[in-house]
Amino acid sequence: MQKLGDFKLPAFFNYPPYFSLQPVRDTREKQVQLWKELILDYCRTQKIFVIGLEEEFPLFSNPVIERSLSNEAREAFLSALVSEGRAEWLDKGHRKCLILWHRIQDWADIILRFAKDNGLEDTVTTVEEIRTGIESRGTELHGMDRTVLMRALKLLEHKGKLAIFKGTSADDEGVKFSV
Repeated sequence: MQKLGDFKLPAFFNYPPYFSLQPVRDTREKQVQLWKELILDYCRTQKIFVIGLEEEFPLFSNPVIERSLSNEAREAFLSALVSEGRAEWLDKGHRKCLILWHRIQDWADIILRFAKDNGLEDTVTTVEEIRTGIESRGTELHGMDRTVLMRALKLLEHKGKLAIFKGTSADDEGVKFSV
């Protein structure tokens, strides 16, 4: 089985036709499903949140079989993730895509569990401490994309689970959990 660093690639990754958009509807649906799962799994394990269509992305080419996805195929697979709420285009031209390997609601649940596990109820912590602090090391929150984190925090604020305090800069925005 081929690997990309410590990530095990699925068998289809070595099958040249899967690097070309398939013309038969049933085959294409299976192809799209396989690629969606691969992209989400890879991004989750490698903590990748943004994919640029015109940038190098390891999954989009396989030097072993000398195949690469066309821009049309890349956009098709990412658009399929967007249509399922697992990704969002960051620009109108569909050049950059935010990958949501957890949906925003799932991230919100992870944040609440983190707050409870670390005794953060009724205390103030910074957004940066959630992303990069000692308590978040070894968790999915450590190093997470700030945009995704802020969207999850705002969802929790809307639900009355926390309050966000604006600081003088993005680095000192505060969060008070009331879970």
